[in-house]
Amino acid sequence: MGQITLENVTKSFGDTDVIPPLNLTIEDGEFCVFVGPSGCGKSTLLRLIAGLEDLTSGTIRIDDQDASQVPPAKRGLAMVFQSYALYPHMSVRKNIAFPMRMANIPQDEQNRRIEAAAKALNLTDYLDRRPGQLSGGQRQRVAIGRAIVREPAAFLFDEPLSNLDAALRVGMRLEISELHERLKTTMIYVTHDQVEAMTMADKIVVLRAGHIEQVGSPLELYRQPNNRFVAGFIGSPKMNFVTGAEAEKLGADSIGVRPEHIDIADDGPWRGTVGIAEHLGSDTFLHVHDTGLADTLTVRAKGEVGLRHGDPVTLAPQESQVHRFDAAGARLG
Repeated sequence: MGQITLENVTKSFGDTDVIPPLNLTIEDGEFCVFVGPSGCGKSTLLRLIAGLEDLTSGTIRIDDQDASQVPPAKRGLAMVFQSYALYPHMSVRKNIAFPMRMANIPQDEQNRRIEAAAKALNLTDYLDRRPGQLSGGQRQRVAIGRAIVREPAAFLFDEPLSNLDAALRVGMRLEISELHERLKTTMIYVTHDQVEAMTMADKIVVLRAGHIEQVGSPLELYRQPNNRFVAGFIGSPKMNFVTGAEAEKLGADSIGVRPEHIDIADDGPWRGTVGIAEHLGSDTFLHVHDTGLADTLTVRAKGEVGLRHGDPVTLAPQESQVHRFDAAGARLG
């Protein structure tokens, strides 16, 4: 079991409220991602759940038991940090075994858990190596293995892929998702990367200045963002925002259109000039200027598009995919 419930949780540092009153339930077996810009409180919230930060007020329940004052080691949670924090003089086997040795788990049981974790993480052939002989991705897998052998109620990941290059991040993203499918254990994952959030999560929690802006599945947040902040944060490339007469036609203070929902069309209502054209083969990203609507409109077209810098272009937003926002940035309709 691994249900985690936050009830009116707050955290203050002196006179600064980092987490105003916050309520959230993470269901057993769920992969929940906390996402938001730097300073939004996502890592602080994770550390409160782990017990590495003291609550200012409120209650944290793990499987319906009040864990608010329970020491971190007694909460049944395993945390994986951005830094691997491996012991360089120990083998992979001994690094993975370390938390079990501290808990005085019998050697036979240690061996069983080590072998199972190594198999799950493709580390069997590396158990006798030291961390310095491994790649960054392998070292991160060792850190995850050390968490797995604790057989926790939930895994807590604090931006675990930030130190990896782009290719390794993609690979590790898939490996962590596969691991969740196999273990069916609750996972809470902190990231500032909305692509990680979209591709890994069952549920995304979007945070801003300690407040929860929206909770939902990746597609719910993509299709029906509550406000301009969520709309602009979820989706890659980012949503285009248009104000003025075009928004007023639709009874809004501003409208948003995702790059993939703007078509290149001979009779479109929007005209501009192509700035940078990014030709990726599967897609073409056009950065269009001089529209009179926004500084730049980003358009995502499928396949190869024969437009270059300086070419005129006519655009048509897909009417059913236009998002409307009021003066406060809240979603209309």
